[in-house]
Amino acid sequence: MAKSKRGRAIWNLPSHGRGTCPVCKATRIKLLYTRTASDGKSVKVCKRCSAAPVSRLDEATAEIKAVESPKPVMSR
Repeated sequence: MAKSKRGRAIWNLPSHGRGTCPVCKATRIKLLYTRTASDGKSVKVCKRCSAAPVSRLDEATAEIKAVESPKPVMSR
């Protein structure tokens, strides 16, 4: 018989667990693996990047920080 419960947990996630991997920039890929960078920030990555070295995770978290914290706008 078919296994009807397989993959059921990701149905409750936004976009069914899919997105853009911050490490390899692959789009519309399942982000199911949580990795922790050296600064302690956890990032969801794809299956291919789940075995990536910590240095690549650090680069990805640095890019995420740069995007999340916009530069202050100088007002006159």
